[in-house]
Amino acid sequence: MTAGQVLVIGGGLAGISAAVGLCDAGLAVTLLEARPRLGGATCSFSRHGLMIDNGQHVFLRCCTAYRQLLDRLGGSGSVWLQDKFDVTVLGGAAAGPARLRRNALPGPLHMGLALASYRPLSVTERLQVARAAAAMRLVNPAGRGVDEVSLGDWLASHGQSEHARRALWDLFIVSALNIAGDEASLSLAATVARTALLGRRAAADIGVPAVPLGRLHGDAAMQLLRRLGARVHTGVKATAVRPAAAGGWTVSVADGELTADAVVLAVPAAAAARLAPPGLAATAARWPRLGSSPIVNVHVIYDREVTSLPMAAAIDSPVQWVFDKTRAAGLTCGQYLAISLSAADRYVDVPAAELREQFVPELARLFPAAAGATITDFFVTRERRATFRQVPGTAAMRPAQATQLPGFALAGAWTDTGWPDTMESAVRSGNAAAAHVLAGLGPAVRAMTGRPAAKAGVGS
Repeated sequence: MTAGQVLVIGGGLAGISAAVGLCDAGLAVTLLEARPRLGGATCSFSRHGLMIDNGQHVFLRCCTAYRQLLDRLGGSGSVWLQDKFDVTVLGGAAAGPARLRRNALPGPLHMGLALASYRPLSVTERLQVARAAAAMRLVNPAGRGVDEVSLGDWLASHGQSEHARRALWDLFIVSALNIAGDEASLSLAATVARTALLGRRAAADIGVPAVPLGRLHGDAAMQLLRRLGARVHTGVKATAVRPAAAGGWTVSVADGELTADAVVLAVPAAAAARLAPPGLAATAARWPRLGSSPIVNVHVIYDREVTSLPMAAAIDSPVQWVFDKTRAAGLTCGQYLAISLSAADRYVDVPAAELREQFVPELARLFPAAAGATITDFFVTRERRATFRQVPGTAAMRPAQATQLPGFALAGAWTDTGWPDTMESAVRSGNAAAAHVLAGLGPAVRAMTGRPAAKAGVGS
């Protein structure tokens, strides 16, 4: 075994970012992915000549680690990032759509005009929201006991009506945390609000892929890692991880065993608990208790354009967010809309025919032109374990990427990054895992390369 060999188990964004950082540091990296492609939860499939994403994934301008990974993958030109945060909100009782758009003032004043003119809320509710937002800026997400409080209880104690919580706070919290707004951890909700909405002026500008996710992440990562000299094996599932008798680690796979100086375990929480070596057994027993929360996507393809909006949010509607996927999927005639339903427990087992009966008329209500259009395709995708269940009390169950076991690190959006379970969290975890491995392998790396171990992290 040559000094400086690392096995990365898992080819999602966490594993990809860890592998890239370790390759950049000069280590010999082997990545194992059980699925036939890289990208993890961000993937695409072919349907009737179109490339369909399994779900809508967005990022914000403040997602610096993810954007640095995109740069490294050569994907910065394959996403669309708003020049200015701007969201059209449909479906409220007020006549016509509402609009939330930031101005040129520094944060948090950049959202002041948008809130002051947000017609779904009464003037009194807008004033109460402004006071609650000011109080939210003072919440320390890592403060003692903060993760034990639900966002709903905190908002109610700060004068937020049921209507204000549904018509404004839920627009961002439900999609960001994939949990009903009232049930969300105050710690994670405060991270979202303080970082994105109440932080720097441009922090909340929204970005979306302009090409299929499989190309943006999986294909690009495969090309980059091979260029960097990594060995990438798809369709290979790790079944056990244990310390090797002579030092380092042994990883069992279907047709044998692999050895390495270090291992980065970058798989979902439940799978990580099954693979965790004996030295982590007590800690690993807590990881499955993080649970999971589903996301359902309803895909509707029309024979003509029914809206000019690239995306929109909805209130007083079963629709939460809807995105125009026409160009990204490669559709040349008509329009392809995807409805993204977070915290989708009520929908995850509903047959597609019933979802069609509910959502097609609702789209026609939100987009009147859809009433006269013909639907050429309708289908549903379901991510049953899209994220962990981001409720109060989960902070104590999220492990650090660094472990007490020499040469062993964890990665995944579910680990303790200080962020919700998002693409940004996944990349940050991979960077941190790579840094931990490099710190432990410092002497081996110096012996192998004749130079100090480089600092890990995409974009570092």
